[in-house]
Amino acid sequence: MDLLRHLRHFVVVARELHFGRAAEALGMAQPPLSQSIQRLERELGASLFDRSQRQVRLTTAGQLLLGEADELLAGERRLRNLVDQVRRGALGVLRAGVPPETPAATLRALLDGLAARAPGLDLDLHELTSAEQRRMLAEGRLDVGLLHHPVEEAGLRFGPAVDTPVGVLLPRAAPAARAREVALADLAGLDLITAPPATAPGWHGHLLAVCRRHGFVPARVRPARNPEFLFGLLLAGGAVALEPEAVARREPRVAWRPLAGAPLVKRTSAAWPARAGHPAAPMFGQLAAEVLAVAEPPPATAALAAAARPWPVLFEAGQQPPGS
Repeated sequence: MDLLRHLRHFVVVARELHFGRAAEALGMAQPPLSQSIQRLERELGASLFDRSQRQVRLTTAGQLLLGEADELLAGERRLRNLVDQVRRGALGVLRAGVPPETPAATLRALLDGLAARAPGLDLDLHELTSAEQRRMLAEGRLDVGLLHHPVEEAGLRFGPAVDTPVGVLLPRAAPAARAREVALADLAGLDLITAPPATAPGWHGHLLAVCRRHGFVPARVRPARNPEFLFGLLLAGGAVALEPEAVARREPRVAWRPLAGAPLVKRTSAAWPARAGHPAAPMFGQLAAEVLAVAEPPPATAALAAAARPWPVLFEAGQQPPGS
């Protein structure tokens, strides 16, 4: 028996004390309504209405049931609302990953934005490389990640992508730091400091391929997992790094210069499992794109250079990542 449906019918009849008006309020015919009340009475083993008079009245059992029915139906509405919020991703826990180099201001904007859009959602945030996020997404231990492309797209959906121009990091005292822009070929003979290949294999391979294509074959590729170690190697001399401009803002002794022709951009987007994904993942992906776009506005010089670029690159401005 659909107890809640019969209780809803009972409450309306109990308020109206008239089967005809109650049926009209419920948008149903009177005979099915009478049958519903009779079935509830049989199920409970007690008469709920006194029909001996011309006027319908509640019995003692009916009066007691009315208060309980109101509370039970209110609880059902709260339960349905709760489940609906979980279904829409407004409640629950969202396990999210972000790259280790994510600036504090970007993290704060992401956390504040999510709190404003889904105040009932608990964000379980993890500092993870793209490779670690990809693995945890596949294993079901992460709901959404903020990944650097290119990345294997099998089994993933992607949010809007944000492209950030990549330039050269070098000591401010280096002669090349006096130039407005630096060609990759001008870096020949220097070491390249970059994240280890295991952290983001797709990006690492793409970075070296672009360098070779434009005349920069590093003397050595030196791994650095965190910015402080990168800056230490950089300031020791004989090496450069290829990173977004935001990285240079952490160290005043380091300069950032755009690359001639803008051959490199770092593409970042949220990714989540295509099947049985967390309902809040698309919202997180949209918010992350908005935050990153504000945090990393592309320099005008890079945008102009990209328009006149004479060679192809893996990512063009405005192109969506695979699987989006």
